[in-house]
Amino acid sequence: MRFQDIIGLEEVKRKLIEAVNADHVAHAQLFLGAEGSANLAMALAFANFLNCENRQKDDACGLCASCTKNAKYIHPDLHFVFPTAATLKIKREDATSEKFLKEWRDYLIKTPYGNLSDWSFHFGWENKQLLIPRQESRNIITNLSLKAFEGKFKIMLIWLPELMNGNAANGILKVLEEPPAKTIFLMVSNDENKLLTTIRSRVQLLKIPSFSDENIQHKLKEEGLDEAKTQEIAYLAEGNMREALNLATGGQNLGSDQFKQWMRFCFTFDFQALVKMADEFQSGGKEFQKALLNSGNKVMRDTLIHQYGIEKLERIPEVEKGFVANFSKVFSPEKIAEVVPKIEEANYHIERNANPKILFLDLSIAIAQIARSK
Repeated sequence: MRFQDIIGLEEVKRKLIEAVNADHVAHAQLFLGAEGSANLAMALAFANFLNCENRQKDDACGLCASCTKNAKYIHPDLHFVFPTAATLKIKREDATSEKFLKEWRDYLIKTPYGNLSDWSFHFGWENKQLLIPRQESRNIITNLSLKAFEGKFKIMLIWLPELMNGNAANGILKVLEEPPAKTIFLMVSNDENKLLTTIRSRVQLLKIPSFSDENIQHKLKEEGLDEAKTQEIAYLAEGNMREALNLATGGQNLGSDQFKQWMRFCFTFDFQALVKMADEFQSGGKEFQKALLNSGNKVMRDTLIHQYGIEKLERIPEVEKGFVANFSKVFSPEKIAEVVPKIEEANYHIERNANPKILFLDLSIAIAQIARSK
């Protein structure tokens, strides 16, 4: 992965390159970005740039021995830590990253924009909870105790440190604060709030913005899609490159169409249909449920923008304008102000494994009452 492989985000790239050129590279950095952002891709490109043997003005050369190895994620001075789960042969505590490096490298080559569910599915862990176990902290200290083999820096890239076992997180505090010379920690996170405060205080924060609509459209045009399709997908993806690439290859837009039908049943207060939909939502799994609620928030936001006529913020493609126009006739700004907190609360409880059927049926009734109120 090189900087040139990442669409846009030139300001972020510039900051990283200037830090290296000025020899002011922070020893522990947090690449913070939403799911589908370039946080992991940017960390991988930065790691490549750090150890490139023939750095160019604005990127790694892509030709030297270091770049060749980094392209396959097999550079001996680039170490990975990531969430794992137990297998039939490996118990939970022993399921450390080093035992799954081959699968991890295959996964990174496939996509640097995937999320935890993609990694789980890639390895066949769909129904397991992935964590970074306690033993991982000991492995980190051991791996960093030696000098770099080939590169200028020894790099430890930790993907989703918010999923570290508490003992594992506490176990790396000292080495994180005072690492060996020429050692760089690159942490890649989706949620800063889930990190231990003691870890957060020891890293330099680098916020990775979501992709712009223009970035996504540019990428999709490279994939051969026409202008109308790229505009529609960019709207649906909302800066999430993972979602955009999934839709471009024929994947489903989780939640959007179901949300529209759900709102129709709420407005007509078709209780029987709402019970049936709650069953469907439950069987869809957590990723679908989160996508459904996120679609709801997006529609509410776009409806408000449409109602207030803020053209510079409006990004609704032609295929969606009819639904938003009709939706705005039912949901006034006052009603939207009541519904959005309920959607956010439902999202909070889904994250914490609430019963989806009960949650969505309760939310359906609440939205129906708001929609039909005078």
